[in-house]
Parts: sequence; structure tokens; C-alpha cells
Amino acid sequence: MPANDYVYDFSQGSKDMKDLLGGKGANLAEMTRLGLPVPPGFTITTEACRTYLANGKEPPDLRVQVTKALRHLEDEVERRLGDRHDPLLVSVRSGAKFSMPGMMETVLNIGLNDASVIGLAEASGSDRFAWDSYRRLIQMFGKTVLDIDGDRFAESLDKAKSAKGVTSDVELDVTDLMALVQRFKDIVREESGRDFPQHPREQLDLAIRAVFDSWNTDRARIYRRRERIPHDLGTAVNICTMVFGNLGETSGTGVAFTRDPSTGAPGAYVDYLVNAQGEDVVAGIRNTLSLDDLAGIDPAAHTELMQVMRRLETHYRDLCDIEFTIERGKLWMLQTRVGKRTAAAAFRIATQLVDEHLITEDEALERVTGSQLAQLMFPQFDTGTPRTLLTKAMAASPGAAVGKVVFDSATAVAWADRGEDVILVRRETNPDDLEGMIAAVGILTSRGGKTSHAAVVARGMGKTCVCGAEELDVDVAAKLVRVDDQTILEGDVISIDGSTGEVFLGEMPVKPSPVVTYLEHGVENAVADADEETQLLVKAVDRLLAHADAVRRLRVRANADTAEDAARARHLGAEGIGLTRTEHMFLGDRRVLIERVILSESGDERDDALAALLPLQTHDFTELLEAMDGLPVTIRLLDPPLHEFLPNYTELSVRVAVAHEQGNPDAMELALLAAVERLHESNPMLGLRGVRLGLVVPGLFALQVRAIAEAAVARIKAGGDPQVEIMVPLVGSVMELHLIADETDGIVHEISDREGIKLHIPVGTMIELPRAALTARRIADVAEFFSFGTNDLTQTTWGFSRDDVEAAFFAAYLDKGVFTVSPFESLDVDGVGRLVQIAAEEGRATRPDLKLGVCGEHGGDPDSVHFFHKVGLDYVSCSPFRVPVARLEAGRAALDTGVSDTR
Repeated sequence: MPANDYVYDFSQGSKDMKDLLGGKGANLAEMTRLGLPVPPGFTITTEACRTYLANGKEPPDLRVQVTKALRHLEDEVERRLGDRHDPLLVSVRSGAKFSMPGMMETVLNIGLNDASVIGLAEASGSDRFAWDSYRRLIQMFGKTVLDIDGDRFAESLDKAKSAKGVTSDVELDVTDLMALVQRFKDIVREESGRDFPQHPREQLDLAIRAVFDSWNTDRARIYRRRERIPHDLGTAVNICTMVFGNLGETSGTGVAFTRDPSTGAPGAYVDYLVNAQGEDVVAGIRNTLSLDDLAGIDPAAHTELMQVMRRLETHYRDLCDIEFTIERGKLWMLQTRVGKRTAAAAFRIATQLVDEHLITEDEALERVTGSQLAQLMFPQFDTGTPRTLLTKAMAASPGAAVGKVVFDSATAVAWADRGEDVILVRRETNPDDLEGMIAAVGILTSRGGKTSHAAVVARGMGKTCVCGAEELDVDVAAKLVRVDDQTILEGDVISIDGSTGEVFLGEMPVKPSPVVTYLEHGVENAVADADEETQLLVKAVDRLLAHADAVRRLRVRANADTAEDAARARHLGAEGIGLTRTEHMFLGDRRVLIERVILSESGDERDDALAALLPLQTHDFTELLEAMDGLPVTIRLLDPPLHEFLPNYTELSVRVAVAHEQGNPDAMELALLAAVERLHESNPMLGLRGVRLGLVVPGLFALQVRAIAEAAVARIKAGGDPQVEIMVPLVGSVMELHLIADETDGIVHEISDREGIKLHIPVGTMIELPRAALTARRIADVAEFFSFGTNDLTQTTWGFSRDDVEAAFFAAYLDKGVFTVSPFESLDVDGVGRLVQIAAEEGRATRPDLKLGVCGEHGGDPDSVHFFHKVGLDYVSCSPFRVPVARLEAGRAALDTGVSDTR
């Protein structure tokens, strides 16, 4: 077809032309090509829509091409649009490349007017049907094309039913409908300032334009943002010969699925209405009938429908969603598409189709997603019970949690130790809250977003979290929280849903996920005493995850800071640890020691503190290496923003001022305040942290290196196989890494010689600064591996303060289309991803065997995993709970490029 052809007859397209014809148009063309009973029609392309939206008017050739297509259609059906005798009527429907149900416009019965309604009545033999069709047209046209408030029409319809003393549209007779048509025409004139158009072609042209315009409605744009559909695709417009399900008891309309879209169970699923048009099924104005009911009402149509459904599922090799109409016993197919389904149905259907030899295992793996697997892993509330909603905020970490409200970490730990389930409620969390966060079953904050401390840590632990609940007035001192006129005290029970962001008063029943039981304890434990549907689901997940493991190239590690986290990650399929954050090991009783190391101006005092920390750190690392014996463990040297390990400057200043005012100055407090003031930073995230801290504070990194090496020796002596790696954080210059690597080599050789045990502990770096990425060729002279810290790399590339920007303006950026998704949730491929690619290529140009991984939150994001596979990384590392998701997506990524494991 020439490039300027904007109109395609249904007989000219195919299912592979969705870019041009949209999903609906391409599938109508495919069904026509298959010889199925599709009403004749044509499609106006997405290219025409894009031209219209860009220029504010239709392409010059469009009107002529529509005329030619319309005349061809009229000749085919031997009727004329809007004719006075047996008129041709058409529907005008949107149809984008990606399904956007209910987001754009549809107008039925185009061609009816004051004259053709008489011809329709004569041709159909039913005055009531004709006038009902006319009132539907005016109602839809007024709302959709003329932008009249739909309530005006609905109120008039309700008044007509009330005056008649009936409750259903079908109970209105022809006289009622004729009066209603007149009332609807009056509404059009009152609201639009013009009469309802009587010329059929004017109706058609205006309806086409309305469908084009509906691409950019607020609801359509919001839907596309949520579903990450590009805004520049445009919609096709489908003009289709009307067939009528509202022609009496031998007519009807329905929606069918070739399998149950909720559970994935085999067998067709049908909702059918007698004497109705398509929108009646969707609107739910009457209870629908089942497939068995249809078999009793119209056996011949039922048989044909079943044959068509089987043929379509075989042809598309997938669950099909079908819209159909029966007009006086004649079946017509109005739409088909690959049907949307739940996460559970996706896994079950994929494996069923493999067993039925319709698809391969590779194709089955491509039919499911990591996001769907994640949905199956989180517990859910039983929504069938009564509930009291307190507020709804940001769904930061999925899951369902019920517990007693506590307001501080110490109480959370104490209550959890005595067997209580608690939910930690804070304005926001900080590293000092970690023990309480671990003890709690869920975390609720009134501030922060999806990348706040609470959210990041909660996701890392697989802990339910709701953030940014601004309606909550959290009073930690009084140990209460207010929301509207409700006051919740410490000890009161609440329920939080990390999948929806909802917070409920009282206890909501929770249903555990059998998929998590399977992942942690195996298939047999998960299916024991389970119902048949659960057994089939677990086995389907196991099967596809095993296939992903077989084909993937990317290895999957976990971010784990404790032996317990490491053991859980290993159960979930982790092939090592990609990031151990050692700063978490210095909280609690150890904090005073690390404060002395950082603040001390006396070498002896610092050495004493380091000596006290050494056996503690050695024990930490020994346990970690034991849990991951035989697998790589990457330990990041200390990398806190400095203020996290210093006394709070404001609180300390207040204490000193109060003591001074009372005439009781404390010399130690004064000295401590002077030290804190000396180290106080305006922007701690870009201050004295990471490698800078290791170079400035004598002995700090040496302590950790020594503890790591001694832990490795201890494991070797115990018969273990430690595969530990040391990662230096926040490197921006190769000289920084040189200095730390030289110090590390000296310590490792010293311990190796002393113990008579050969140690090889690779030293690498996190790439989390743009300068590091751009000078990767030089840094690779020293680094034996790169691990991309994409959280901080995103922060430093964009110039964002992660703790501030999401709440401040991300909502506006998403609304204005600056983002389609937060760059902290899914990797910014064009910016941050480009830096990753540069560093990977240039690092390996220097050192071809350079090992490359990622340890930011993006390591568990499905879309980001595909990018990391594409640019040649060796592994991704993510929170233990996300390991199965990353495994699945790594397998899917290998199939995307045709590259799979060759082991």
C-alpha cells in the first residue's frame, strides 16, 4: 500500500499490522481473512490520527479515502448509509495498538436520523427497535461527540422509566422511546447550541474526529502513563456495519473467553444478554446468562460460537477475548484479542498450552512476567470481610500486614520478642529504626515516597510498607496518630496493604501466598493439603521458573546483610551475594564504637575502638560466608552518609545550650559538639562517605578488610569454600581505588602469610558516580570487578536528592509526561543506562575478563533486568524477595535476544 493510504478495508489487513491498524482493526482484518462471520467495514489508520493530532485537522486525502471505502461498503452490503429504506448503519470505534479498555470513544448506529429511523422500522419489522436504536445514537453522540454531560440523558431516561412505572429500558414501548428521542434532541440543542445532525455523513465525520480527540483525554493519558504506553502512537478508527442484538428474543450480545481469565481453568467462559446491544453487557444493567443458557436458547448459534472460539484460540495460540452479536439467529464476530488475565491465570494457561502442544516452553516463558510472579508472592487481605478505611497512601512495598501500632524501634523489638505482631508507625524512618523495622510485620510512614528509607529497606526485607500517608498526624511523643476525627493509640490494631496503599482500622484476615511457601520450601510443602487450583498454580510457577533458570545467561545474586538474609536468599535461588551493606552492622551497641573511630582525635582512643570492633566484624563476616559457602559474596566497605554515625547535631546543640543556661556545662558534651560541628555537612550524601571516609579516617577500612580476611581463613579452616570479594564504594578517581587496593593487598598478604593459607580476595568498586562511569577505562586498571550502584548513579546523574524529590515534584513530572515511571523504580535507559553501557564497554576494553554486575534496586526490576542482559552484565543483585522475579526475567531476557546459557 502507498504511504499515504489512510484507510484499509477489513479484507486488506492482518493481525501483524497493529502499529498501523490498531489492535481491534488488525484482529477484525485477521478474522475476515480467516473467513469468520465479521460484519464488513474498514479501518482508518493510526497514521491518520497522528497527522490529525499534530496539525489539528484531518489529512487532506482522508475524506476522499473514507468516501471510497464507504461506497465500497455500501456496494458490498447493498444498502446506503442513512437511506430512507433499509438504511446502512455503522459503528465508529477506537482501536489503539495496545488495548485501553474504556479509555477512548465508541458511537453506535451512525446513519440514523428522522427519516432513516422510519426505514429501519420498516426493514426490521419493529418500530420499538428502530426508535430504541435512535435514542441510543443521540445519547452516545451527544456525550461522546458533542461533549454533553451524560447525566442529562441518563436523568431523562430515568424519568421516562419512572413515569411508566418500570425499572428496565426494555420495558419502555415505542411511544415512550419516540418521546425520549425528542427529549434527547432538545438536550442536544440546549447544551450544544445546535440541532442533532441529520446528515449521515456529517455524523460519521464528527464521530471519527471525536475518536481521534479521545486519544488525548485526561483518562486516556493517565491510563497510558500507568501502563507505560507511549503517548505518540495514536488510535485507529474502525467503521463497521452495524449488526443488532436488540432485535428481539432471537438476538443478543455477549463477551466470551476461551478459558477462565481469572483462574486459567480450561473451558470457555461466556456472558450473554438476550435482546441487547454490546454496551449493555459491559454496563451490567442486567444479569447475564451463561454459556449453557445460550445453548438452551439458540443451539445452532452456540455450536457455531464454540467452533469459532476453538479456531481463534488455535490460530492465536493463546487465551482469546471475544465480543459477538447474534442477530436473529445469525452469529457475528465483532472483536477478538489476546485476553487479559490474572497473574495466576497467566502461569496456568502458559503451561496448559505447552501441554496441548500449541506453544513451546520458550514461548510459555515469554507469556508470563516477573511482575506477575511478584503479585503471586505477596500475601493478600481477604476483601470479602467488612473493613474501615483510614487512609490511602503510597504502596511502597507489597504485601498485607496486621499488627499493633508502635511508634519507636525499641518498643517494636520488645513487643515482637514477646510474640506480638507490630506495625511500626513513624513520620519517616532512619537507620536507627532498622531493628524495629526488622521486628515489625509492616511499616507505615506519614512522609516519604517509594525510594525513601522505609520503602527501600522494607522492599529489601520483603516487608509490607505504606509510605507518604500525609493525612496521618503522627505524634511520637504522645504515642498516638490522628486521622480526621479518629485517634489511634499505641497498641491499637491496624492493617496495611502494601499493594494498594490502603490502611484499615482493626484486623483484616490475611491469606498467605502458597507460591512463597513453594519458593522457600519446595513444591511438596506448598501443595500439601492445598486445593486443586493452588496445586496447579504452584506446579506451573515451578515449571516456568525452572525453564528460566535453564536458559538464562545472567546470574542472580541477592543483597543481604545478615546470615539470616543470606540463608533465605539461597532458598529463593540466589547464586551469591552481590551486596552486603556493612554500615548496618554498626548500629545498636556498636554505634558508640564507630562514633569514637570517626570523632576521635587521639590515635590510641581510635585504635582501642577499632580493636573492640574487629572480633565483632569477623564474627559477622564468618556467619555470612558460612551461609553462602561456595558462592560469591561481595562485601561493600563502610558507606554511610557521615551524619548517620554522628550524634544528632540539633539535639546535641539543644542539650549543650540547656546545660549552659542551667549553669552546668558538660565538658564531654562540649567537646563532642565541637567535633560534630567540625564534621557537620550541608549535603551529607555528597560529603565524607564511602572511599573518602576510608582515606580520611585511619584504620577504618583496614579494620573491615582484616575482619573479612580472617573470616575467610576461619571458613577455610572449617572446611568451607569462601568466595569473598571486597567492594570499594563511591570511587570517582582511579587513585582513590589504588590507595585502598594497595592497603587491602598488604593486609590480605599479611594474614595469608601468618596463617599459611593462600587467600585470593578480589577488589572491585561500585560505579555510582558519573565520573567513575566515564573514566571506567582507567579504573579497570585496578578494579577486578564493577558493580553498578544504580540507586546513587541515578541520583548523581539526575542531580536528585532521593529522599526529597519524590514527594516534592515526582507526581507533577509523571503528570506532565517528564517521566513515565520514576527513574528510581525502573532504570533510566537513555541517561543512567548510557553510563552503564559506557562503563561496561570501556572497562572490558581495559580488562576483558572484568566481571560486571548491578546491585541497586533496579536489579530486581523486570524492565531493567532486560537492559542489563542486553549490555552484557554478568549478574544482577536484588533483595532476597525479588530473586525469583529476577530469575524469571533473566530467562525472558535471554529469549528476547536469542541468547541462552550454553552450560
